[in-house]
Amino acid sequence: MDEVFSVLSVDTLSIKFLSLTNLEKEMAKKVNDLLQGTLDMLALRALRDENRHGWAIQQRINQISNDLLSINQGSLYPALIRLEKKGYIKSDWGVSENGRRAKYYRLTKKGRVQMEAEATLWREFSTTINLIMEIL
Repeated sequence: MDEVFSVLSVDTLSIKFLSLTNLEKEMAKKVNDLLQGTLDMLALRALRDENRHGWAIQQRINQISNDLLSINQGSLYPALIRLEKKGYIKSDWGVSENGRRAKYYRLTKKGRVQMEAEATLWREFSTTINLIMEIL
């Protein structure tokens, strides 16, 4: 049997799901809405170990999520601008692996602290939700 994928899209992220019922689609949309608030954290996390240009940030998030999450570039670039204004990242122009001019982003010390704080909050939140789901 061939797998059928449904993709729910929102401005920031989309999630692929296997053959969803209407109730499952509604639940998935709610999860997607929650994930919109995590774009900054995901972008910061993608920069934790190396400097990347925007497309590479997008691809890294896709790769880590096994392509279940898909970042919309129309949301990623405003998020990167926002993160830079807050001092969480800095950028410099460079040349990409395919020889094109690209803006490379790097995590600042302030951004690393913010990423860790957001990751801690996310872990606490998801642990709490999992606990509630197990008990109820």
